[in-house]
Amino acid sequence: MHPQAPPKTPIAGIRNIVAVGSGKGGVGKTTVSVNLALALAAMGRRVGLLDADVYGPNVPLMMGINRPPRANEERIEPLTKHGVRIMSMGFLNPGDKPLIWRGPMLHSAIQQFLRNVDWGELDYLIIDLPPGTGDVALSLAQSTPITGAVVVTTPSGVSLEDARKAINMFAQVRIPMLGLVENMSYLIAPVSGERIDVFGEGGGKKTAEQMDIAFLGELALDPEVRASGDRGEPVASRLIKGTGDAHAQPFVELAKRIEERCLEVASSGPSITIED
Repeated sequence: MHPQAPPKTPIAGIRNIVAVGSGKGGVGKTTVSVNLALALAAMGRRVGLLDADVYGPNVPLMMGINRPPRANEERIEPLTKHGVRIMSMGFLNPGDKPLIWRGPMLHSAIQQFLRNVDWGELDYLIIDLPPGTGDVALSLAQSTPITGAVVVTTPSGVSLEDARKAINMFAQVRIPMLGLVENMSYLIAPVSGERIDVFGEGGGKKTAEQMDIAFLGELALDPEVRASGDRGEPVASRLIKGTGDAHAQPFVELAKRIEERCLEVASSGPSITIED
């Protein structure tokens, strides 16, 4: 019988922790994380967003906020924008200065961000992971009770190959899979309205079926999503302002599906496997 893994310490006040990862960079993982957090907030949920991509923290740029957080005694106060509580290494290491850290330092930083930040009461803490299957994901898996993981991919074969590695990584560290999101699925031509499958078609759904995980849907390659993120005003922030927006609606649908999957994972309860 294999020894049991050490218990993971819950974070007081946080009901669900959702890790958003990808097998490779450049698939729009941070765009999905940011707009997912904002869509959940627009649905009335209490939401935090942790930018755990310590080597390339883009959340401050996309959220249009970049100032040092304040310390309250031994706790760090997260910054807030559009009702979402935010913490990022980009607040502490701004500009173009690279961060050159090894595993133990990464582990310490992630634990500080999780447990020394005054997150308050949250329905969801969305964690934007670095791409790949490195130290940050392992640190989280070993120490924190993650509700589930979302993997972001594009339809291209190269992206899907790396997405499968990320899915298998989460399985190996026993983090439940909430599902696979296919980003940049297609482009709608501005004049003709024709759908153009820039990176291929149907690969994400097929991969999810093959790996027996939920397919959370397709997100279009939308120039307005890119442009609004670069401006620091993500499309889903328009929902919080009470503005209906066709560009933001797909993220609301994604948020609803992820909330459903979190409930399903919670209702399934823990499973115990005893091996000889």
